[in-house]
Amino acid sequence: LAICAVIFIVGILKEGVTPQNILNTFMVAVSLAVAAIPEGLAAVVTIVLSIGVTKMSKRNAVIRKLTAVETLGCTQVICSDKTGTLTQNKMTVVKHEGSDIKRLVSVMALCSDAEPDENGEAVGEPTECALVNDAQKEGCPKKSLSVQYPRVGEAPFDSMRKRMTTIHRANDGTYFSCTKGAPDEILKRCTSIWRDGRKQPITEAFRQEILSQNKAMADQALRVLAAAGRAWNQMPSSQEPDFLEQDLCFLGLCGMIDPVRPEVVDAIRECRGAGIRPVMITGDHKDTAVAIAKELGILEVGWKAVTGAEIDQLSDEELDRRIEEYAVYARVQPEHKVRIVDAWKRKGRITAMTGDGVNDAPSIKRADIGIGMGITGTEVSKDAASMVLADDNFATIVKAIRNGRNIYENIKKAILFLLSGNFAAILVVLFNSLLGLPVPFAAIHLLFINLLTDSLPAIGLGLEPHSEEVMKRKPRNANESILTRPFLGEIALYGVVIAIAVASAFLMGNKTSAALGMTMAFAVLCSARLFHGFSCKKKGPVIFSKDFFNNKFGLMAFGLGMVFLNSVLLVPQLKGLFKIADMTGMQFAWIYILSFGSMLVIQLIKAIFFTKSEK
Repeated sequence: LAICAVIFIVGILKEGVTPQNILNTFMVAVSLAVAAIPEGLAAVVTIVLSIGVTKMSKRNAVIRKLTAVETLGCTQVICSDKTGTLTQNKMTVVKHEGSDIKRLVSVMALCSDAEPDENGEAVGEPTECALVNDAQKEGCPKKSLSVQYPRVGEAPFDSMRKRMTTIHRANDGTYFSCTKGAPDEILKRCTSIWRDGRKQPITEAFRQEILSQNKAMADQALRVLAAAGRAWNQMPSSQEPDFLEQDLCFLGLCGMIDPVRPEVVDAIRECRGAGIRPVMITGDHKDTAVAIAKELGILEVGWKAVTGAEIDQLSDEELDRRIEEYAVYARVQPEHKVRIVDAWKRKGRITAMTGDGVNDAPSIKRADIGIGMGITGTEVSKDAASMVLADDNFATIVKAIRNGRNIYENIKKAILFLLSGNFAAILVVLFNSLLGLPVPFAAIHLLFINLLTDSLPAIGLGLEPHSEEVMKRKPRNANESILTRPFLGEIALYGVVIAIAVASAFLMGNKTSAALGMTMAFAVLCSARLFHGFSCKKKGPVIFSKDFFNNKFGLMAFGLGMVFLNSVLLVPQLKGLFKIADMTGMQFAWIYILSFGSMLVIQLIKAIFFTKSEK
């Protein structure tokens, strides 16, 4: 705008203060301002984001807020749930510890909300389905158990106490309760143990044996649940957990495996290369979480695991100081997730947090990128999220980050294209004004250039094919401006190269007449900017590489642009409208020599200065 003002003042001083001169000079200055400001950028950004988001949704990453796409590219820490996100959420019981396996699996099945379908396969929450299917395999089908021992009461599972209890009526009119849950929590409530076909007092030796069995299973990446029971002479007078879950008889342990998603291992490795820190958050036992984290590559040498109980012992200052030491958070409650997110954010890390429950909504909301689960997630958690995973898969998060980075890079390419081309137009007009030469463009020329080159070619650059290379760089600083000094340097340098070609065309035509000089300058600026679209495709040189022709949208934009430009230059009816002077064949050839030449010069600059940095 300042340059436009200077041009207006210089034009008035040169042509004289007359109403006609003021009007003509003012029209040129305004037209130049219109051409200089990339008012199409807002539309380009919105279109590129919208198309990118649509593509991401087809790959199971549903973006609920467009601004989340930019933040995705800055993500430095991914706090991910384990079950279903890092693993397949297909639980299978593979090991039992107990003296009476049939009694153990029967109690597990009775104390589960999963029910068998008509084919005998359990339907419900994966862990409970695994227990019901296990009972079926051991010859204790839940359908028969439910008829023989109908459920008459329950204390539902609670994440705080990590237990669930159901009450059942036996055929003889007595009652018994079945309790299942975390082994350490169940063990605290047991006063006896079922061994050798009878109930025996539980001793310290028994407790240590059970804890040792639990650790051995957990070290094998098994999720371990314990079962206990109690007989009642009559229906319990209260269904409060504290009343039901006391004086229990320990029955045994079930170890189940939830296989890791094979694609997640590669996704974790890709995160490492992209400078992203993946951490695991789970309600599982610490040993189980550590075993799986090692299998996935999340827990490496020098990093630690921490439990929710241990986090409770840390002040916010202590947690901030130690947060980078931890790669695994086990036995975590929803409130711990909020503290974990806040600690990473206070470290200045752009943090993504996954969640699926109602209680996860605060941590999802607090994270820079909140991620809800499309399959297992509640509506509350989805509403709080910036992005929803349709497949609940960690690998989809990494794909979304890759897409976010690519979309951001493509938008930068469009900005580079727009601003460098517009800067060239300003420089040429300023050059002519300072040297006292005629104005190089008519107002209609600038408006045509603006319409032709600030729309389709910019959108074409925004739709450049995505590159895997973006995941070999560290995340950019979220507070970093798009217009960094190196980027502004590129804009200025490319603008100068194009401006030299346009000014050369004007001087060449001006030897014959000002009208011819104006025509050649207009034509070179149009065509040079169309060729410049190829130069903006990548940081390094693109000519003579396969990347030159890899974008059909860019090629279509270039082709249409050339058709429109040559129509204006050659069709008689349009020549008069756009103030186009007659040209010889050689003058017409010089337009494309200079235009293509400017692209070659820019490619040479890229080859010299940017090839090494791109590698």
